[in-house]
Amino acid sequence: MSSVDDELAPRPALNGDRIADVVIIGAGYTGLWTAYYLARADPSLQIVVLEKEIAGYGASGRNGGWCSALLPSSPSALARRHGRDAAIAMQRAMYATVDEVGRVAAAEDIDCHWSHGGTVTLARTPAQLRRAEAAVAETHAYGGTDADLALLDADTAAARCAADGVLGGTYTPHCAAIHPARLVRGLARAAQRRGVTIHEQTPVLAYGPGLARTPTGTVRAPVVVRATEGYTATLPGAGRAVAPVYSLMIATEPLPDEVWQRIGLAQRETFSDFRHLIIYGQRTADGRLAFGGRGAPYHFRSRVRPEFDRDPRVFSSLRRTLGELFPVLGDDVAVTRTWGGPLGITRDWTASVGLDRDTGLAWAGGYVGDGVGTANLAGRTLADLILGTESELTGLPWVGHRSPRWEPEPLRWLGVNASLRMMTAADEAEARTGRPSRRAALLGRLIGH
Repeated sequence: MSSVDDELAPRPALNGDRIADVVIIGAGYTGLWTAYYLARADPSLQIVVLEKEIAGYGASGRNGGWCSALLPSSPSALARRHGRDAAIAMQRAMYATVDEVGRVAAAEDIDCHWSHGGTVTLARTPAQLRRAEAAVAETHAYGGTDADLALLDADTAAARCAADGVLGGTYTPHCAAIHPARLVRGLARAAQRRGVTIHEQTPVLAYGPGLARTPTGTVRAPVVVRATEGYTATLPGAGRAVAPVYSLMIATEPLPDEVWQRIGLAQRETFSDFRHLIIYGQRTADGRLAFGGRGAPYHFRSRVRPEFDRDPRVFSSLRRTLGELFPVLGDDVAVTRTWGGPLGITRDWTASVGLDRDTGLAWAGGYVGDGVGTANLAGRTLADLILGTESELTGLPWVGHRSPRWEPEPLRWLGVNASLRMMTAADEAEARTGRPSRRAALLGRLIGH
């Protein structure tokens, strides 16, 4: 079994024109899951995946390692648009998706450090505790039980994750901690074993019905799948489809057992809290704390550049927040790795998947940072749509959804960055007063939560 570190040499680039049945733009989770399930369902299909860098270069290889059942749209928001039954079906599909990813990883011998320990989300202020209670009530209102999301008292929450100042929290079993790069690189190998062709170092310059054009050739196919998520805005004509917002991460050196005994996370639970400006973390298989969060600015005109992956100010803020959560770390525990990348946010904060049968153009994305599991559901759904298979998946409410385009600049830049600042200010106010922030409630209404 090859490791991630020894297999990063790029696969051959496209060299000349070719014909296929399906061409997929982007070799991240969405593109590779789509290719994998198509090839498994119909081995005769000629499937070509085009990737600008290497498979998993984007968010698929650089995320927080949560294979979760989270969706960017709440059940209430989905119910307002599509009805209660549709919202329940969508959430149940996501619960099943976590198990499906684990099943495929085992079946394809992908060593992605899978640990199905669930997620503990802490409440560390009275306002956060109210949100924890509301989250459980909403889950139960849409068909869930304590087996899906349970409210924890302070002692029970701290027994799982002994952060400072814990008042309570929630726990869901519907999440696994993974090594994201190992999963996506292993998935690429699994797709290749089933006959999928992956061309790396092959940027797509233009695409449309029936074709994807690159500097070294054109692939013609009746179905063209856009699976570019946070990089969508770099494609011609898609500059306002998705706003790329950066999320950055740090990882500590491996921690000794006595430190872990004080922190907890004995089942490698992923962890977060109920603040507005999202944070997320996990205990890695080699004993590090990997920890990330939002806070990096949105860049004018949806620019995506490698230098945006690293922001010393944000890295310092993450280390400070990690120390506030776990004072046992002190100042001596070193941060040995830092990284980041863009995630995709649609104007209505709603993920979608679809196929326009008139043009053959298919798409999936808008995961707002919850894409590890959601991309698997998207890949299975796209495979059914492309093959013309009616299924429970093709009847889910996100199928065919079209998000409105983002505002033109400078309105987009002003709005996204103002929202980030508003969430930061809301957290600071709640920490001072203990009361829920009116600013955050207003923002929630504006984005449809």
